[in-house]
Amino acid sequence: MGLGPEKYLPMEIIGGTESKPHSRPYMAYLEIVTSQEKQVACGGFLIRRDFVLTAAHCAGRMCRVAGWGKTGVKEPASNTLQEVKLRLMEPRACCHFPAFDHYLQLCVGNPQSTKSAFKGDSGGPLLCAGVAQGLVSYGLSSAKPPAAFTRISPYRPWIDEVLKEG
Repeated sequence: MGLGPEKYLPMEIIGGTESKPHSRPYMAYLEIVTSQEKQVACGGFLIRRDFVLTAAHCAGRMCRVAGWGKTGVKEPASNTLQEVKLRLMEPRACCHFPAFDHYLQLCVGNPQSTKSAFKGDSGGPLLCAGVAQGLVSYGLSSAKPPAAFTRISPYRPWIDEVLKEG
């Protein structure tokens, strides 16, 4: 039995009990209106009085990727650094990749767009609000978005350890 798109649906509380009022003052409920006027509901939590942390794909945040890769399916690699704005998508948008793992990867690029990273861009950074969140990893041979990017956060302890070792 194959895994269908339901594997990548956003997480919900199932079979739980109602929280006691005011017992979780750090919790936040977000209603975000995307650029397509679609309303998305997400949870989050306060990490500071004025700062809520939530999933990267909540309202389809725009990020940038740069590289010297191919500028088209039948085009050569670029000799100048190129960059493009790409949207973070919900994990289910990458369910066509059998090996896609939301905990280790980000789904990047609007399927209604032709913009994407491609061959030769692998390893380049995905910058969201100036912070590297992912690395270009793999996509379809047609270059049709979305593509899978390696999520940096699970590797932070290893990166920090390597940097300490000098």
